[in-house]
Amino acid sequence: MALTPQPGLPHADYQRFDSVRQYEAMFDELIPQTQRVIRVFDRTLSASYDAPGRCDLLRTFLRADPLNRLFIVVHEMDNVERVCPRFTALLQRYGHIAKVRQTPRSARHLYDPFVIFDASHYLHRFHYDHMRFSRGLNDVEGTQQLHERFEELWEASKPAATGGVVGL
Repeated sequence: MALTPQPGLPHADYQRFDSVRQYEAMFDELIPQTQRVIRVFDRTLSASYDAPGRCDLLRTFLRADPLNRLFIVVHEMDNVERVCPRFTALLQRYGHIAKVRQTPRSARHLYDPFVIFDASHYLHRFHYDHMRFSRGLNDVEGTQQLHERFEELWEASKPAATGGVVGL
């Protein structure tokens, strides 16, 4: 599924950063700007997903429109219930529009997490062990490249399941 460029977007803005605090703040700033779909690829879900503010932002996003979606692909799901109980509850509540999948072992060599907000904004970490990352705003071309990678990961992955959570 190709992304359709949004008409009237300003020129693309690409910047690099190297701070966990900046990454998390930018993630949370982009959620309310998202109009339809958030796509996340990461090694696992960090405790920042369980922060009350982030959960509130995601809940507001998912409730804003019945067509809004949250798609997540991770390599590891082992500790998500323990580290992110609030976020796990959110996934249970919105399981019909918030989906989590886990990559097969053959894809676990991919090491550069990213988040796509609609068809024009993204955060792209260069390696999951380091906090150097880039932010692209109004960057339809850069977002399209990440979207294509995400679609490949989504197709190759399987619905994630954890101990007590049905539908994860």
